[in-house]
Amino acid sequence: MGLIILYVVIAIIVVIIFWLIAVYNGLIRSRNRVDEAFSDIDVQLKRRYDLIPNLMETVKGYMGHEAGTLEKVTAARVSAMATHENKGASMKEKAEAENMLSGTLKTLFAVTESYPDLKASENFLKLQDELSDTENKIQASRRFYNGNVRDFNTKIQVFPTNMIANMLTFKKYDFFAAEEGEKENVKVKF
Repeated sequence: MGLIILYVVIAIIVVIIFWLIAVYNGLIRSRNRVDEAFSDIDVQLKRRYDLIPNLMETVKGYMGHEAGTLEKVTAARVSAMATHENKGASMKEKAEAENMLSGTLKTLFAVTESYPDLKASENFLKLQDELSDTENKIQASRRFYNGNVRDFNTKIQVFPTNMIANMLTFKKYDFFAAEEGEKENVKVKF
């Protein structure tokens, strides 16, 4: 009788150990998916940072008296790149900087509507298409990231996984969200 109880206790301990290993590995996989999803955003942001100077050079020749708009785009790009490179920046700060850059780019494209020669420029159209494609990829990457963040955050908040996550100090990730200003239409004044 005593031997049977010992086997049952050992079996229970083994099951608990395997369960703990499975929970831990699941948390690690989820965290790695979130990190991978953020790196996808990172790649697209780098591409956007590289395209903007080319776009700015193309636009400069046509938009001499729109220097304020060009300066805003340049300043937003520099700010976004600095925030992006800052290891201590929170996801909220990074999202704010990227959303500001997106807003200035929208303003730039809205202003270019009043320059028919610029709109007809093959180089400008190509850069605009590439930037538009990149913006779409950034949005898709953000959705993918947010989906992985949702899954990870849910995993560390539900019982009984939350107990293991708390003991191992797994932290919640922030969502990449649009700012209130980005949800509004761009206002263009002539």
